[in-house]
Amino acid sequence: MMSQMPQLSACPSCEEPLESGDRFCGACGYDLSAVPAPPADDPTVVVAVNANGSGQAEGVAWPVASEPAGSDSPPATHLPTDLAGTDSGGHDLSAAHEVPPTGSPVSPVTGVRFDRPPEPDEYPLQAPDPRITPDVPTPAEGVKVCVACRAGRVDHDGYCENCGHAQPRERDHMEQESGPIAAVSDRGLRHHRNEDSFAIGTAALPDGQPAAVAIVCDGVSSATRPDDASLAASRAASESLLAALPRGTHPQQAMHDAIVAASRAVNSLAAEPQTAREHAPHQNAPACTIVGTVVTAGLLVVGWVGDSRAYWVPVDRSAPPARLTEDDSWAAQMVAAGLMNEAEAYADERAHAITGWLGADAYELEPHTASFKPDRAGVVVVCTDGLWNYAEAAPEMAEALPLDAAARPLHSAQVLVGHALDGGGHDNVTVAVVPFPAPPQGAGSA
Repeated sequence: MMSQMPQLSACPSCEEPLESGDRFCGACGYDLSAVPAPPADDPTVVVAVNANGSGQAEGVAWPVASEPAGSDSPPATHLPTDLAGTDSGGHDLSAAHEVPPTGSPVSPVTGVRFDRPPEPDEYPLQAPDPRITPDVPTPAEGVKVCVACRAGRVDHDGYCENCGHAQPRERDHMEQESGPIAAVSDRGLRHHRNEDSFAIGTAALPDGQPAAVAIVCDGVSSATRPDDASLAASRAASESLLAALPRGTHPQQAMHDAIVAASRAVNSLAAEPQTAREHAPHQNAPACTIVGTVVTAGLLVVGWVGDSRAYWVPVDRSAPPARLTEDDSWAAQMVAAGLMNEAEAYADERAHAITGWLGADAYELEPHTASFKPDRAGVVVVCTDGLWNYAEAAPEMAEALPLDAAARPLHSAQVLVGHALDGGGHDNVTVAVVPFPAPPQGAGSA
C-alpha cells in the first residue's frame, strides 16, 4: 500500500500552489513523495540546576571544554563543525550531503532529485540564428526584414513573423541620402519617442541646374501629437518646394509658400477625430517648428518659424562661419529689445520658450525667409535645438562639423548627431547637411 503523503499547500522547491493529490509539482517537477512526514512533537527539554549546581539538564550530554594546560592558556574553542547534529527528522546531518546510490533518483533526506538532465552550456535566444533557419524564404525586395533574425518579414504591428521579435520604431533613428544631401534624426537619450522629422530631395530648375532641398521640423512636446505635427509639416513643405522649383518659382518665394503649406498641414491635424477625442482645455493643438534651405548653384535660401536653425560653414575654415536664422524665442526677443545680452538671455530658464510655431494655436503665421550668395564653397547645417544646444555659436558648430563635410554629408550628419548624444542627448536630435557648390568664376558676394 502506498505510504501516506504529507498534505502540502505549496511546493517546497518553488512555492507554486499545489492541489490535493499532486505527486509532482506542475511547475518545477519536484517529487512531492520525497518530502518527509513532519516529525512528532518532542517535549521541551527543561533546563534545571543540578544538585552539583552545574545548570545542565538531566540526561543532556553538553560538550565539556578541555582543561587549560596552564594558568596562561585559554580553554580550547569548540567550532560548530565539531559538534554532531541531526535534522528535524532525527537523521544524521552528514547523510544529507551524501549522494544516493545509483538508480535512486531522490535523496531520502532532502528530497532533491538527482535525475534531472544536465544544464546546457548555452541557452537558445528568442530570435533564432538565421544561419540555422534555411527553410525561411528570403523576403521580397521592398519588404521590411527583421533586425533580429534577418530572415523574417515584419508585419504591420511591428513584429517579425518568423521569430516574433518586436522591431525598433522606425523614427527612433533615421538616416537618408538624396544626391549631395544627407540627414540623420535620432530619438536621443532621454525622450521616449522621436518628435523630430525631416525631408530632403533634389529638383531641376527650368534651366536644368540642380537644386537641393532640406526641411527639418521639431515637434512641440507640450502639444498634442507633436510627432505627427513635425511629420506632416516636413512632408508638406518638401512636396511644395519640389513642385514649385521646376516651374520656375523663385526659391525664396517657393520657401515662403512651402512654410504656408506646412502650416496648413499641421492646422488640419487639430480637426482630426483622434485629436478631438484627446483635446482638453489644458492641451494645445499639434504644433512644431520648421527650418529649411534651398541650395542652387549660386543662391542659398533659408526659411523658418520657431527656434530650429540653419548655419553656414565654409569649406575654407579660415573664413568665419555664420548663423543664418534668428530664433522665435523669449531669449531672442530679450536680446533684440536690448534687455539682456545673448549669454544672459540663453542662460535664463525661459530662454527656449518659443514665440512662433506652426499649429492651430499659433498667434499668427510669420514665415521668415532670407537669401544669400556665398562667395565660396561650404555647407549649410539645418538642425533642431537638440543639436545646437551642444554647439550654439557658429564657431562651435563649425568645430563639431568634420572638415570633409562637403564631400561626405552623411558621415558629417552622423558625427553631429553623435556630438549631441555625447553631450547628453537630452532632446531629439535632427540635422541635415547640404553642400553649397563653389560659385561660377568671377561671382562675388551679394
